Amino acid sequence: MKKHLVLLAIMWLPLLQACGQAPDKAYALMLKGLYNNTVPVVAPTDLYSILASEEKKPLLLDTRQLAEYKVSHLAGARFANYDTFEATQLKNLPKDHPIVVYCSVGYRSEQVGEKLRKAGFTNVQNLYGGIFGWVNQGYPVYDSEGKTTKVHAYSRAWGVWLKKGEKVYDK
Repeated sequence: MKKHLVLLAIMWLPLLQACGQAPDKAYALMLKGLYNNTVPVVAPTDLYSILASEEKKPLLLDTRQLAEYKVSHLAGARFANYDTFEATQLKNLPKDHPIVVYCSVGYRSEQVGEKLRKAGFTNVQNLYGGIFGWVNQGYPVYDSEGKTTKVHAYSRAWGVWLKKGEKVYDK
């Protein structure tokens, strides 16, 4: 069922745009179809405010592939490969420390968030819309050189959801 909703959202995106509908609505529909709602979400605007103001910063876990992470990531994010991530990698982190997981759109990161919650971490959130949502709202991303406009768009099909930034694909 979820795959059907995602496919419908992708197919309807050009039509919605042609009719003057905001792509944000199609994006929200796609995310609704993907998310299981097992991990609370944090909006990009809220996370940006938290990162700018709080002394106790959340641990940011980028759950994408290494190639995606190398193109760009949120400032201070730790690479946490979705395919191999185990909660034991954070064994020295207090169980109540704030953690924000993210990926391209939030699907992979929600699954990592589920692992963390099952392991007893009590303050885990998923970045709503993932790095695409973050960049689409104008927030910065970084690579090993510093601030960048590049974002790994995962694939051409998923890249339709990235409205800002320079799309990068694997060769």
